[in-house]
Amino acid sequence: MTDVKTKYAEWLKKATACEKELKAMSEDDVFEAFYKDLEFGTAGLRGIIGAGTNRLNVYTIGGVTQGLCDYLKAHVKNPKVAISYDSRHFSEEFARHAAAVLAYNGVKSVITKELKPTPYLSFMTRHFGCDAGIMITASHNPAKFNGYKVYGSDGCQVTDAAADEIFGYIQKVDIFGVGAADFDKAVKGGDIEFIDVTREYLDEVYKRSVGKNRDVSIAYTPLNGTGCDIVPQMLKERGFKKVVIVPEQARPDGAFPTCSYPNPEKAEALKLAVELGKKEDCDIVIGTDPDADRLGAAVKTADGYRLITGNEMGVLLIDYIFSHGKSLPKSPVIVKTIVTTDLAIEVAKSYGAEVREVLTGFKYIGETIKKLEQKGEGDRFVFGYEESYGYLSGSYVRDKDAVVATMLVAEMAADYKAEGKTIADVLDGIYAKFGRYYHRTVSFTYEGAAGAQKMKEVLAGIRKNPPADIDGSKVATAIDYLTQKQFELPKADVLSFKAEDGSKLIIRPSGTEPLIKVYITAAKGGEARIDAILKQAEKFMN
Repeated sequence: MTDVKTKYAEWLKKATACEKELKAMSEDDVFEAFYKDLEFGTAGLRGIIGAGTNRLNVYTIGGVTQGLCDYLKAHVKNPKVAISYDSRHFSEEFARHAAAVLAYNGVKSVITKELKPTPYLSFMTRHFGCDAGIMITASHNPAKFNGYKVYGSDGCQVTDAAADEIFGYIQKVDIFGVGAADFDKAVKGGDIEFIDVTREYLDEVYKRSVGKNRDVSIAYTPLNGTGCDIVPQMLKERGFKKVVIVPEQARPDGAFPTCSYPNPEKAEALKLAVELGKKEDCDIVIGTDPDADRLGAAVKTADGYRLITGNEMGVLLIDYIFSHGKSLPKSPVIVKTIVTTDLAIEVAKSYGAEVREVLTGFKYIGETIKKLEQKGEGDRFVFGYEESYGYLSGSYVRDKDAVVATMLVAEMAADYKAEGKTIADVLDGIYAKFGRYYHRTVSFTYEGAAGAQKMKEVLAGIRKNPPADIDGSKVATAIDYLTQKQFELPKADVLSFKAEDGSKLIIRPSGTEPLIKVYITAAKGGEARIDAILKQAEKFMN
């Protein structure tokens, strides 16, 4: 607590921009804001907006930007950085402050004049030949959060080694000694340049088009985020005329007033869109998260709207691209994460595609694309996805992209409608052919200092006493990715257990949120079996 009090006293003295908030803090507030520093990793920074070392504010933003700047200068002669931001509170301010810190250090940046999706930032990093990219976003987290993602020159989130080195530079920074140029003067002087590459970005998205039909009605929600303009523009330009947008969620709003958790993985996030879909009798409902890198969907059926999970949509898109696509490579490669359904392997292999598995996190899919390119085989990559509703077709960006995913899902719905089917019909056909896999992802939350300690204890306890069975089926394979080398995968804090009957239990702490995620697969027994495995997992988590 002494260290906390020391930090708090220093901030009271030096953090003039946060003076009012600091003085209003209770003892508990002070502890939570200062008991640790925000941690920088391959996902950058993510935290609650506010004053303190464990919060996101102009001082922590300035500190990490200075560290990134020092890292770039150690590796590149005249570095250049791309910057964009989402609809969250302070996103634009944080983005401009980062640009001002870079300008103070003589580092040029290109920045969007208005909010743009995360994949757009990945694209502009590559398009302008930048040495790094900064995206101010907390993706689908609640309104109190914001974040700072760092991308490499390839448009992919920085690798583990680069993140560790950047963090080393950040640790040397005095956050109260960070200089920042006057933003407007830096723009006039050419050190900060406003850009717009929407046309170039969308032209690349359109190259991934598969379908020929457009007669489908769509209810769309951007969830008050960055998809608000670019997704409707894309749908209009691609010829989709029957598009209605949820009015309450149509414009950017960092408070997310109609949806406390703007995550299209959750049924609640699509509630208003489904209601609009029913009212307008739409064939499909589509939602993108605030930074437009994830997509959720629901399909109209005779029994109402059926939500499509992330695992299911990825399988559907693989099947659709190969069954309807043109000019596919001779030796196609599909990339999925280790927690994503094995049904994807079955479907991809039925089309002669190679499937590569990577650790959780789209940066590892991006790394796989890069490795293929280094071997002169970049055109082999066709599709990558993770069960958490992230998809990418093509390599023009190196992160999940809800804009291209929306286009493909709309095309898929239209083509199948022309064939007298729905997406749900096709999915049921895939299950009939390959067998049904049942999945559920459950998150256990551990907030604050006590929660962080509890997370460590939970993971340590599982490693000490791992499960011998999964709901009665003996564990046949147990992998601790932190200590066991698996193919070319790097070490990771992930525990995987596979039973003799094919059921799975994978456990990993989130890299961006105070959560432990549990991924459950039931090879048989349906949802009842999932419930039974979950009850078993809950015993580990408490």
